[in-house]
Amino acid sequence: MTTLERPSTVDEIIATLRSDPRLAPNFVAWHTLPPQAARTAAWPARLDQRIVQALGRRGIDAPYTHQAAAIAGALDGRDQVIVTPTASGKTLCYTAPVLQAILDDPNARALYLFPTKALAQDQLNELSGIVAEAELEVRA
Repeated sequence: MTTLERPSTVDEIIATLRSDPRLAPNFVAWHTLPPQAARTAAWPARLDQRIVQALGRRGIDAPYTHQAAAIAGALDGRDQVIVTPTASGKTLCYTAPVLQAILDDPNARALYLFPTKALAQDQLNELSGIVAEAELEVRA
């Protein structure tokens, strides 16, 4: 790979970081973690079956353990802080409890705040998809 070419795979990026004389000295250790199987849990019992079934139709048969714990905590009225990598399922951690709250009380409201319009649009599309799958009457 020449200096004008950009690495396009993770392996190429790592090879570049390890071999570039300007970058390599900035790293003191390299460690590769072995892959792990996903850990899932049961849906919280309080979560309405319409939501569970809609998520199943969207390919989410069971929540990851962190999602199940966050959903259960929110349904129990506990404040939550979710810190996980990108694309690890944070959306479900707040969407499921919000939908449950609206099912429990049709006058309930939720305010979603996002740092960018693009993320807000992505989240609206995800929420709208779940609402449509569950055939719920929710306005967003």
